[in-house]
Amino acid sequence: MLADLISRTRRNHGLEHATIHVLSQKKTGFSAQGNSTPHGFFLNIYGDVSEGEVHDAVHEAYSRMKGGETQLALHPNCGTVLLTTATMSALAAQATFSLEQRRQRSSKMSLPVLLSALPAAVLAVTTMLIVSRPLGMALQQHFTTDGNLGDLEVTGVRKITPSPVTRLFQVLLGQTGAEQVRAYQITTTG
Repeated sequence: MLADLISRTRRNHGLEHATIHVLSQKKTGFSAQGNSTPHGFFLNIYGDVSEGEVHDAVHEAYSRMKGGETQLALHPNCGTVLLTTATMSALAAQATFSLEQRRQRSSKMSLPVLLSALPAAVLAVTTMLIVSRPLGMALQQHFTTDGNLGDLEVTGVRKITPSPVTRLFQVLLGQTGAEQVRAYQITTTG
């Protein structure tokens, strides 16, 4: 049962990414954010993308994935990649500061420790920004998405009211608020 729920979520996550890829190939000047469940996915669009274009993109993404374009399931801006990058960068910075604190035999973080460790911390974080992207893509490919849709079928694409979380992502994505915000629920079975 749990394995089936995870499998459906991963396939829906892949279809979510494929839909964003298809929209990106046809439209410019928009941002998208989504989240997947075992029953489909939610897609938030920031910019001028019509309901019909979203509907068409979902179905084109589905057809292309069923036709073998499984690589559409992977997206470089996936939360898996972002979380991997954030985690690795934070750990690299923390390790650098901790090592310097230990080197200086300081029992607490101090300004001299911070200033001494800062160049190495910047280098460590920069290295992690480079290394984490391919690792995040690999994690996405093997654990959080699936490009093989199997028996998954799209049963509905409908516009819904944007949630407060959608509005939060509007700010996080750097949207001014003047752009149109639309939210969609895509349902699946299988």
